[in-house]
Amino acid sequence: MIAISKDTYPWLKNYPEGIPYEINPDAYGSLLEMMEISFRDNAEKPAYTNMDKQLTFGQVDVLSRNFAAYLQGLGLVQGDRIAIQMPNLLQYPVAMMGALRAGLVIVNTNPLYTPREMQHQFKDSGAKAVVILANFAVNLEKIIANTNIQHVIITEIGDLLGFPKKLIVNAVVKYVKKMVPKYNVPEAVSFSQALSIGASREYKRPNVSGIDIAFIQYTGGTTGVSKGAMLTHRNLIANVEGINEWLMSKMRRSPAKGQLTIVGALPLYHVFALTINGLCGIKWGALNILITNPKDIPAFVKELKKFKFHIFPGLNTLFNGLMNNPDFASIDFSELRITIAGGMALQKVVAERWEKITGCPLVEGYGLSETSPVLSVNPLDDHHKSGTIGLPFPSTEMRILKDDETWAALGEKGEICAKGPQIMLGYYNRPDETVKVIFEDEGGRWFKTGDIGYEDEDGFFKIVDRKKDMILVSGFNVYPNEIEEVVSQCPGVLEVACVGVPDEKSGEMVKIFVVKKDPALTEEKVKAFCKENLTGYKIPRSIEFRSELPKTNVGKILRRALREEEMAS
Repeated sequence: MIAISKDTYPWLKNYPEGIPYEINPDAYGSLLEMMEISFRDNAEKPAYTNMDKQLTFGQVDVLSRNFAAYLQGLGLVQGDRIAIQMPNLLQYPVAMMGALRAGLVIVNTNPLYTPREMQHQFKDSGAKAVVILANFAVNLEKIIANTNIQHVIITEIGDLLGFPKKLIVNAVVKYVKKMVPKYNVPEAVSFSQALSIGASREYKRPNVSGIDIAFIQYTGGTTGVSKGAMLTHRNLIANVEGINEWLMSKMRRSPAKGQLTIVGALPLYHVFALTINGLCGIKWGALNILITNPKDIPAFVKELKKFKFHIFPGLNTLFNGLMNNPDFASIDFSELRITIAGGMALQKVVAERWEKITGCPLVEGYGLSETSPVLSVNPLDDHHKSGTIGLPFPSTEMRILKDDETWAALGEKGEICAKGPQIMLGYYNRPDETVKVIFEDEGGRWFKTGDIGYEDEDGFFKIVDRKKDMILVSGFNVYPNEIEEVVSQCPGVLEVACVGVPDEKSGEMVKIFVVKKDPALTEEKVKAFCKENLTGYKIPRSIEFRSELPKTNVGKILRRALREEEMAS
C-alpha cells in the first residue's frame, strides 16, 4: 500500500484545512445503524418539511418501522428488490428507510418514466414490490403483467399531510386538477393502509452488513439498455463520510445558527440527492426542505422564503432558472454556507451571478451513479477552481488512463479512472458490462468513468470531453442508442441518428436526424411517437429530415460527423 502523502497525490496539498486524507467506510455497520443512531439522537428535531407539514426524526422512526413491518409481513425477505417511484414527498424517506430497515434492496425509479422504461427497470431488477404515486399508476397497470411485481403500494400526494389537509389535497389533485388518470391495479394497497397494518405487526431487525446491496441505481447504457449499479451499504457510507468531512469542515469554520437545513430540490431518486439530502441529512440530524416540483420556480422561491437554509445542492439549470425569477434576490441568504452543483457542467456565468446575488460561492463536484456518487469536489472556500471538477475525495484516488492503457502524466489527456470505497459492486446481472468498466491495477480496483480529462499541477481534474456519446440534459443521462432504438420503431422511419447539441437552458438537448421510409412522415408524428415511449427529458427537441446519414466504410452511422456539423453551424 502506498503511503498517503502530499508527494504521492498532488491534490492533497490543496485540501482545505481540517479535512482528513482518509475516511472510515466502516464507520457504521450498515445504513440501518446510521439511521437508528440519528433517530435516537434527533427524535424531537424536524427531519423533513413538505407543503407546510413537518415530520420529526422520531415520527420518521415510527412510520418507517411500521412500513418495514408491513413489508416483512408480505413475505418479502432480505435481499428482495422493491421499486420506489415518486417525486419528493414526505412518503419518499418513509418508504426508503422502511425498505432498508426490512433488509430490502431499493430500485429508485424516475416517476416520469414511460411504461416501456418502467418495464425494463422492473424486469431487469426482478423487483417484487413497488411503491408508486397514484398519478403514475396507470403506467404500471400497462406493464405489471410483464414483471415480477407481486405487491403494489399506491400513495397519493397528500397522504402524510395530516387531517384534514390530506383529504383536501388528494381531492384537489384528483378531481380539480385531474392529475390522476384512472387506473385498475387489482389488490393494490394504499400507503396509509400499509402503515396502519404495519403498526400492529412485529418488526424483526434484519442482520444487514456493509457488503450487502442497499440500492440498485439505474444508469443509462451505452448500448441503449439501462444498467443497474449495485451500491452496497458500505459504498454509500463511504460517500456519506466523505461528504460529511468536506462540508462540515466548512460549517465548523463558519458555524450556522439553528438546525442545519438543506434544500431538497433535486429528486431523491437521483443518486446525488439520495446521498447528500437523503443519507447525509440523516447523519447530520438536518432538516430537509422537500421540493416536489422544482420546475414551478415561483412556488419554489415562495417556499425558500420561509426558511433560513445552509446547504443547497443543485444543477446548473436549476440555479440559472431560480436567478431569472424576479423574487429570488429577496430570499434571506444570510445563513447559506454551501452551494454545490453536480450532474452537469457548471457554467462560469451562472457561478459568478450566484455568488453575487447570494454571497455564497457556487462550486462544482463530480460523480456517477456507479460511484455512490461523489468522486471529486472543489474546495468550498476561495481556493476553488472554476471550470474544474475539483479534487478527489478523501480515500479516493483518481488517475488518467491513456488509450494505450498506461497511466498519463500530469496535464496529459485520457480517461478519468477512480479507485475508492464508493465504487459500485458491479452492474446487476451484467458481468459482461461490469468487466468493461472495472479493472485491477497495482492491487486496486479501478473504475473507468467514460469521461476524458486531465489532472493539472495542483491536483484539480478537468473534463474536456465524454468518451461515451452520452447526452447530458439538465443532469440526466440520455443515451443516443436508446433514442435511436425507439425512433427506429416509429412507422415511416428508415434510419435515425441522435446527437446532443448545446442548449442554454438544459446544457444540452436531444436532436435527431431522420431518413424517411414513408414520404408522408412528419415531425409531429415522430414527436408524438417519442412522447409515448420516452420520458420528457429524452424527447428530441429538434428533428431534422435528411436524404441520407454519414456512415463509415462498414455502414456504421457517424454521430461524430453530425455533431461536428452542428457545432460548426
